[in-house]
Amino acid sequence: METQLNTESVYKKIKLVSRNFWNNPPFGISFANYRVVRKFCKKEDGGERFEIQLGESETIMYLIEDSKKNIIVMNTPGGNTNATAEHTISLILSLYRKIPETNDSTHKGLWEKKKYKGLELRGKKIGLIGFGNVAQRVAEIVKGFDMEISVFSESFESRKDNFSNIKSLPLDEILSFCDIISLHCNSQKNGNPIINLSELKKMKKNAVIINTARGNLINEVDLNTALKESIIKGAALDVYSEEPAKNNILFGANNLILTPHIAASTEDAQIIVAKQIAEQISEFFNTGKITNSV
Repeated sequence: METQLNTESVYKKIKLVSRNFWNNPPFGISFANYRVVRKFCKKEDGGERFEIQLGESETIMYLIEDSKKNIIVMNTPGGNTNATAEHTISLILSLYRKIPETNDSTHKGLWEKKKYKGLELRGKKIGLIGFGNVAQRVAEIVKGFDMEISVFSESFESRKDNFSNIKSLPLDEILSFCDIISLHCNSQKNGNPIINLSELKKMKKNAVIINTARGNLINEVDLNTALKESIIKGAALDVYSEEPAKNNILFGANNLILTPHIAASTEDAQIIVAKQIAEQISEFFNTGKITNSV
């Protein structure tokens, strides 16, 4: 006898899975940036079962091959878009207002009020490399700061009429024109960084670069050189060429903020994605609909 799956009941079960995952995450996997893999097979009693696998989108991309083995692979896009965008803004503000340094100084009782002078976002130029969901959300947020927004994206040209406040520029112009560079693009097919020393030298001396997208977009050795030689003002990273980043050439560099791949990891994103999973699972079992197939 077939029984309709209720989205709310599925959601409650996924919340339990998510909570256990959050408290005991597998090695090398972030929580909120994941794909969902449902594996359907017949059990001995004639029923079906499915499995949910949590992991970074790039880490388990090999599971696309499962689709060739009659295993259904679905994605849950957009659930952590706002979380990642807000983390990007947090990193920019932390660099501009020297939050890590002033926090450390104040905890030591130094009260170095005259030593630290920050910068404001208003009137600054931000360059977004890539213009997917996260970059679009970043653009929405920084518009409220009265910032000038530029984009380097191959797909932007076909959508530019929807973003009249954003200008499209070639990569070289983005790098030389903007005060803040924020990466929101996929890795190159060959795996090579898109930001090397030559690109960093094109940036303004007082510019900063942010990466909450993919770890291999920036050459970390070259970034270390750029920071040491004051080629750029600063940087903030949430992703790395090798993760977990237990040993990295950038550790200890000045004017650099590092976070452990947590941009997408918020309680709010956890709830949003769990609900998306519940809806997709219920729809599949009740109607056969496959949503966001990979």
